[in-house]
Order: sequence, then structure tokens, then C-alpha cells
Amino acid sequence: MPSAKEQIAKILQDQPDDSSYDEILRELALAQMIERGLADSDTRRTISHEEMGRRIKTWRN
Repeated sequence: MPSAKEQIAKILQDQPDDSSYDEILRELALAQMIERGLADSDTRRTISHEEMGRRIKTWRN
């Protein structure tokens, strides 16, 4: 697995030259969220769609 520095360098390299600071930060944050989600999935720290639906309904009340 590439190091964090290598992953960041790849994300930066893939951005258009006219990317704003905020756009780059969003891409970096997205990559981190994806990594965390994949790690959660690997360790079975997930919930079903049905359970998520129930939780969302409680937010509306």
C-alpha cells in the first residue's frame, strides 16, 4: 500500500492545473473518507441499508 505522502502526491498530480485550494482539499478529504470506509468494510463495521433507513427516519422527527 502506498504511503500517505505518495497517495497525496498522486491526488495532486491528477488535479487540473487550475484547481483551487478548496477543490484540492475536497479531493484529499474524499480520498480519506473512502479509505476509512473501506477499512470499516474490511472489519465488518457496517450496517444494512434497512438499518440506515430506520436511522434516517429518526432524524426527521
